[in-house]
Amino acid sequence: MDYELDDDPARIQPDVVWAYLSTDAYWGRWRTRVDIEAQLASAWRVVGAYRADTGAQVGFARASSDGIGFAYLADVFVLPEHRGHALGKQLIQRMIDDGPGRDFRWVLFTADAHGLYEQFGFGAPDATAMIRPSRQG
Repeated sequence: MDYELDDDPARIQPDVVWAYLSTDAYWGRWRTRVDIEAQLASAWRVVGAYRADTGAQVGFARASSDGIGFAYLADVFVLPEHRGHALGKQLIQRMIDDGPGRDFRWVLFTADAHGLYEQFGFGAPDATAMIRPSRQG
């Protein structure tokens, strides 16, 4: 199967993003549909992965940023039936290294996929990082 990646926010399919994040994403199921739509609307950058034949969205990544030197990577996913085609790598590549924030300081939070993110230079926080954990779950 062939896929294409696109950073056009108008192409994002909110129903697909909501369906995954509200049921399968361990990191933020507490968010409402309104929350997700607000995050999509205010995102600094989004990247979607799509089936080339149908245009159906099968993957997603979102970033928030100050647009100058810092970005937060969030909500990265590939639908289970489309995994194994390097779409996760392609999403991260397109978002970070091929995008306008390639020289930024990037952060993310993840309980899995450390090996994927390490390929793009992510590692344990350095001595300058402090984190206040979420109170929402």
